[in-house]
Amino acid sequence: MATGNALRQPQQSQDDLLQLQTLFEQAAFWAQGRSLEDLSVAIANSEPVVSVWDEERLIGFARATSDGIYRATIWDVAIHPDYQGRGLGRKLVQTVLSHPRMSRVERVYLMTTHQQRFYERIGFECNSSTTMVLKDRLFMSSLEQNFSA
Repeated sequence: MATGNALRQPQQSQDDLLQLQTLFEQAAFWAQGRSLEDLSVAIANSEPVVSVWDEERLIGFARATSDGIYRATIWDVAIHPDYQGRGLGRKLVQTVLSHPRMSRVERVYLMTTHQQRFYERIGFECNSSTTMVLKDRLFMSSLEQNFSA
């Protein structure tokens, strides 16, 4: 890791959230447009949450959710474009995986659109047969209403 870079837990201050929002705009096409409130909720409901800082500048971020034993998912791995290619993404993911909350987890998932080779080098395998997505929560609400009627 380059001198001056530090891994730390984000404090969820307004400035930290603004920096995270900016990082996502610059380095995470899937996370663009997220509100500060939504970012705060996501962080509050994730453990571990890890960030990489160059002095006072947020340059990397990742978080995970887990039941602590069977399954976990890593979310929102992002490194600022100016800092990519320095091993920070690998260190970020390894830090998430080594967190005590993740130590007993049987299987860790993540979703990626373009970075399969990066994650394969860390030990992840492509698995196209196990992931399903429910995109429209309004549809689910209508199903629930139909079942309760």
